[in-house]
Amino acid sequence: MPLTIDLSPHLAHLTAALGISYDELAHVVGTDRKTVSRWLAGESFPQTANRAALDALEALALRLDETFDSPEGAHLWLRSRSGYFGGLCPLDALLRGRIDAVSAALDALDAGVFV
Repeated sequence: MPLTIDLSPHLAHLTAALGISYDELAHVVGTDRKTVSRWLAGESFPQTANRAALDALEALALRLDETFDSPEGAHLWLRSRSGYFGGLCPLDALLRGRIDAVSAALDALDAGVFV
C-alpha cells in the first residue's frame, strides 16, 4: 500500500500564514495552479525543488509569526512598499521566488536596521 500524505492542511496553513492565494503560492514555489490543485487533491506530491521552496516558505511563515504580533501585521508588512526592495513590497519578491530576500529583509527588520 503506497504511503500518502495529505498536503491540504499544510498548504492551507501556508496560504493563511502568508495571506496569499493558491495561485500566488504556485508562483512562489515555481509551479502552476494546476499542480497545486493536484497536490491538494492528493494526486501528486511536490518534487525536490518544490519541496525545498515549501520548506523555505514554512520557515518564513514561522519567522513572520515571531516578528509580528498578529497575522494581520505580517500580511500588512508583506504588502507594504519597502526601501529594502527598492520601493516594491516583500510580496513582490516572494512572487518572484525570492524567499531568501524576504527572509533577509526580516533579519534586517529584527536587527533594527530599518523601520
